[in-house]
Amino acid sequence: MIQLVAVTMLWAFSFSLIGEYLAGSVDSYFAVLTRILLASLVFLPCLKLSLLTSVQKLMLAALGAIQLGVMYIFFYHSFLYLSVPEVLLFTIITPLYVAILNDILFRRFTPFHIVCACIAMVGAMVIRFEEVSSDFWTGFFIVQGANICFALGQVGYRKLISDFPSTVSHYNVFGWFYLGALTVALPAFFIFGNDQQLPHSMMQWGVLVWLGVVASGLGYYFWNQGALKVSAATLAIMNNALIPAGLVVNLLLWQKDTDLTRLAFGGGIIAAALWLSHCRSKKEACEALH
Repeated sequence: MIQLVAVTMLWAFSFSLIGEYLAGSVDSYFAVLTRILLASLVFLPCLKLSLLTSVQKLMLAALGAIQLGVMYIFFYHSFLYLSVPEVLLFTIITPLYVAILNDILFRRFTPFHIVCACIAMVGAMVIRFEEVSSDFWTGFFIVQGANICFALGQVGYRKLISDFPSTVSHYNVFGWFYLGALTVALPAFFIFGNDQQLPHSMMQWGVLVWLGVVASGLGYYFWNQGALKVSAATLAIMNNALIPAGLVVNLLLWQKDTDLTRLAFGGGIIAAALWLSHCRSKKEACEALH
């Protein structure tokens, strides 16, 4: 759980950094490629080729291609149509995707997961439900593409890891995740990228390095590790904890207008959903022991 909380705080800065320094001025395909390339360099020195079967390597790479490669392309494009708060608003459906996809992959139906995810969605809507821009539908569907990719990557990783040998150290194989993402980001930049929109300031390069090494390289590793240690309901809810965290950062650093009352009320609803999920998980663990 502590890993998910730490990465949530880390990613809360990412939304504002992208919106303030990169969106509209740095080519989105180049930004995606740079982040993934830097993240790959973090884990490639640790990669041990013999620990997984060919099928497992391919599956892990495919998850990286979806969760990181395709998701980032959707995500960065959304900032061309939406403000930072609007992007945050439209991520509220992610918990529902996580709960449903988790049940599909593990071949079960757990209504409680969907209930907790829906409660978290209500909390997020309380925070950010307001009049939106004229590009509402375009931005909305682009963000939903990112949400689905992010959700599928998380639950797919939980499913894939369950088949790994217990002796495998995850940091020795996670490089395949980033290599898979590169198979999407690299051709996407060369086909669709605009080399006239490369970073033109040290601040923009610095933001890209931070996002690549820390937010992507370390962030996705620890998020996926944290996802293995919590229930599907808790994982779904933590996806929405990013909304109040992101808005707080946006408010404190750039003094963006935010309704603090709604932020507190909506955050409380999300916290309540997290508490319900935690209580349910503890109860199920106790019942399993007896």
